[in-house]
Formats: sequence, C-alpha cells, structure tokens
Amino acid sequence: MTVPADWFISRTTGTPPGARVFCFPHAGGNPRTFLGWQAALGADAEILAVCRPGREHRAHEPAPSFEEYADGAAEAIRAVGERDDRPVYLFGHSLGALVAFEVARRLAGLPALRHLVASGVSAPSLLPSQRVRDIAGLEGKAFAEAIGFFGGLPPEVVADEELHEVLLPGLVADFHLAVGYVYRPAAPLAVNVSLVNGLDDPHVGPEELEPWRAEVREAPARHWADGGHFYFEKRPEAVTGLLRDLVRADQHVELI
Repeated sequence: MTVPADWFISRTTGTPPGARVFCFPHAGGNPRTFLGWQAALGADAEILAVCRPGREHRAHEPAPSFEEYADGAAEAIRAVGERDDRPVYLFGHSLGALVAFEVARRLAGLPALRHLVASGVSAPSLLPSQRVRDIAGLEGKAFAEAIGFFGGLPPEVVADEELHEVLLPGLVADFHLAVGYVYRPAAPLAVNVSLVNGLDDPHVGPEELEPWRAEVREAPARHWADGGHFYFEKRPEAVTGLLRDLVRADQHVELI
C-alpha cells in the first residue's frame, strides 16, 4: 500500500502550523505550484500539495482511474488525520475540485475535516461536460488549441508543435481521467463548502454552480474573483485570503 507521505508535497519545516490544507491541482497542473501559497498562510495552515500516481516523484507509477485517485487520496488524508486532530481543509481547482469533492465524500465522519473549497468547477452532477469529452477525443495541435481556449496553455506553446510531445502527455492523461468520472447521487455533505470562480470564466457561471446546492446540507458560499478560469494565477490572494479567513474563523470558534 502507498504510504501517505508519497501523496503529499510540503515546504513546512519545524513545527507544523495549526491546520492542514490539502490542495488538488487542475488537469495538467503542477502540484508544486501550491507551495508558493505557504507564505501567505504563514503559521495559520500548512499547504500539502496532493500528487497523484504518475506525477512528479511518482512518475514511475501508472496513472490511476478517477476512482483510484479519489480512493487513494482519501485513504492517505484519513491516515494523516487520524494520527492527530489538526483541522483538515480541502482545496481543488477544476478537475482537482471534482477530485476534492469526491475525497470529501469519502472522508465523511472524519472529525478533523472542516471545509471544502471548490474552485473553477461546475456542479459534480453536470460532469464530465460535453466540452471535456470532446477535448479528450482530440490529438496533437487540435488538442493544444482546445486547451488554449481554457487558458491552460500560453499561445506560444499552442503554436509550437515540438513542445506538444513534452508538455501534453500529462494533460492528455488528466483529461482521460476526467472523462472517466461517473457521478453518483449520495447523501449531502455535512462539511461546509465554498465555491470560488473567475468572473470571466467562459466555462463556469451561476447556471453551472446552482446544482451544487443539492450536494451539501448548508448552501455553499459563493466567491467571485476578477479573471478567467485561472483567475488565481495573477491574484492568488483570491484563494489564499479565503483559506486564511476560513482557518482563522474556525480557530476563533474553537476558542470561544
């Protein structure tokens, strides 16, 4: 069985901060990008970037199915959470948000789980979208151009076919992972949920967010940030500020 440490990457040294935030990357995303958020959270929370099999130090492992990804991450987080009771927060963007949602379902009953922050993603019952299914069926330049519309690849990369062989395989694998998702109705999440989205995101708007209400006991909080699908690339504080506020609010409640 994979040990939990294989699943997570962190910059924290010495005494860990009071809470843990497990961050799930978008399709093709580098989990290490999240480590740049640690300074903004300081001593309030420890960022743990989730690394699935087939990526980074796990490149030698076969890529998982969606179910295997969610099962393995949930098992690893539960193992960590059961060792001590530090609060657990889940954050994911796009595909990562969908994985984080399914992980939250699997972690039902874990006392340490406090909040799910789902970024840039439609309600799970609407996924995978036809657009994602269509893109997953493309190859080469056509695939790169479709991803460019999401804002996931710079124009110079889209135009450079030699780079496609280097940069696209991981992204293609994640799109195939995404189309393997099968939504199954289940009891609403007891944990609170916050939704964060870019105002100019062409893929996720109020209509795509509305069915989230059926997935949670309490209506999810909605947050809108300037920018498109990858709004946080220029304004990471749109996420780090929210995470910090959530952690501090929970700490305040515990002290009362």
